[in-house]
Amino acid sequence: MSYYDKQELCTQITTLYPDIGECGSDITVAYDEQEKAWVVHLKDGPHSLDHFLEQIDADSCMDGKQCIGLGLDIAQLKKNLHGKQF
Repeated sequence: MSYYDKQELCTQITTLYPDIGECGSDITVAYDEQEKAWVVHLKDGPHSLDHFLEQIDADSCMDGKQCIGLGLDIAQLKKNLHGKQF
């Protein structure tokens, strides 16, 4: 799998995107063995969304490279939560 755990990935996400909220309450991360991808669960009040983050994208982000895709994913999640689409 990977050299980091769900808490480290969540911390990296919230470090890069502090407006997304806090790990454990607004955002949770878990590895889905069936999908072979990380599931980023974003919660905002009564609304919530899940996004699958491919292993290669999570690895790049943790390595400090190519976090743009993750940022776009998170921005899309936030916009969807607030009823706005790209």
